[in-house]
Order: sequence, then C-alpha cells, then structure tokens
Amino acid sequence: MSTDTPGWPRRRALWHAPGARAALGVIALFVAAALFAPWLTRYHPWQQLGIVDLKSLPPSWAHPFGTDRFSRDVWTRILYGARLSLSIAALAVLVSSTVGTVYGAVAGYAGGVVDAVMMRVIDALLSIPRVLMLIAVLALWSPVPVAALVLLIGLTGWFDVARIVRGQTLALRDREFVVAARALGARPTRIVWRHVVPNVLAPVIVAGMLAIGNVIVLEAGLSFLGIGVHEPMASWGTMFQDAAEQFVTTWWAVIFPGVAIVATVLAFNALGDALRDVLDPRQLPVHPAPEPQEQAHG
Repeated sequence: MSTDTPGWPRRRALWHAPGARAALGVIALFVAAALFAPWLTRYHPWQQLGIVDLKSLPPSWAHPFGTDRFSRDVWTRILYGARLSLSIAALAVLVSSTVGTVYGAVAGYAGGVVDAVMMRVIDALLSIPRVLMLIAVLALWSPVPVAALVLLIGLTGWFDVARIVRGQTLALRDREFVVAARALGARPTRIVWRHVVPNVLAPVIVAGMLAIGNVIVLEAGLSFLGIGVHEPMASWGTMFQDAAEQFVTTWWAVIFPGVAIVATVLAFNALGDALRDVLDPRQLPVHPAPEPQEQAHG
C-alpha cells in the first residue's frame, strides 16, 4: 500500500499514538465479545441454573466469573451486557452527534438573530444538569423501553456538539470555497451539507468517541438506580444493582462488570485523545517543496 494515499499519514499517526493500539485492542475485544456472545457461552443471560445449589458460586472452571444470587452465570451476563451497554452508548452518541451537527451547522451558517436565539436555547438547556433531567423523566416514566432510553440519553447530550459545530461553521462560512459556491447560486442547504458539514466532522468524531465512555457510565448509573435498563435484561449497570447489597459475599458479581466498565471507558477516552491529536491539522507532516533542478547548459 502506497504511503502517498490520502489519509495514510493520519492512520499511521493514529497507530503509533501512545496508547492508541492498546485502546483499539480493548475496544475490539469487547465488541467481538458482544457480537459473538452466543458462541462464547452455552447459557442464556436470564437462565437460572439452579436457584438452590448453584447460586452465589465463586469463580470456578465451570463458571469462570462465578454465579450471582439468582444462580445466573456472571460470564454470560457480562458478554450480553457488553452487547446492550455498547449498543446503547453507540446509538445514543449517534443521535446526539447527528442532532448537534445539524443544529450547530444551521446556527453557524445562518448567523445574526437566528444564531443568537439558537445559542440562547442551548444556554438554557445547559443550565439544567443532564443527570437530574434524566432522573426526573425516567422516574416518571418507568419502566422505560431500551429504545426510549437511547433517545432520551441522545437528546440530552447534543449541546456541546452543537457548540463545537457552530464555532467551526462560523470559521468556514467565509472561506473561499463557500463563497464560490454561494456565488455560483448554490442553495444554503446544499452549501451546508456539501461544503460545511464534511469539514466539521473531525471534531464531531472526537467528541463522539469521548462521549461513548461517558454514556456507558451514565447508563450504568441510571440502571444502578433502577431507572435505566431493567431486569431481567443484562447490562453492566443492572449487574451492579443486583449484586451491590451482597458485595461482601459475592464480590465477583460486582468486580467483573466493574472492571469491564472501567476498561471500556478508559479505552474510548484514550482513543478519543489520540484521535484529537491525529485529526489536528497542525499535527500533519509538512512535506517540503522539491527544489528546482538546474538545467544543464550545453
């Protein structure tokens, strides 16, 4: 593969960034565990193996991560919990990134009174703590379906993305290629989607990667409080809630999902930091212009 292809310096820089390879490995490991969960365990995440003789068993060859107080295999529930927790985080971040990108691009390109009003709306929404807003809504609407939980988390997390995109759009709307498109008669919607949005995706990707770790923690906290994912569905938060009261006697039911959450969040944060450094235009290598060759005189 030629190193002159577009994007190759960025991919190479990302691969050699400190901690990026380890972060990618951890993320790939958990994604593979989520995708291949049915082939990595013979149990169902809701299956009670033996409510009397197989409950609260410590780690063993038969059950590597032990069993919980309902005699369910902890290893199985971590695998399926990765599927649910990662899916909720990825979809919620996709929703928030999409809404924030659209909102910020419209505000930045419109400018003037429209921009001022849209930014004041964001300031008003940011004055309400996100966690308190979610707790209030979810406490009144319980039990909440997983799809609704994804939408609620996504629709309360787009404010920072909108601010980032709005700032980038303000810097881009007077650039030469945007002015040229406007002079050629292109409509504002076409200019925004064809010329502005593609040039603001880099900070959106970085913000989204960092937000995935935050959403994983947020979902686990809401599930721990009993207003997120509900039993018998397996998520890392519900596993915490279920085993917290018996931590002294069944520590494995808390430690293993806790390690999974910490490792995943650290991996996404490390990858986000690496992407932020790599996607910074100032970090791209500068190739000096070739020196003019002297022509030979006969």
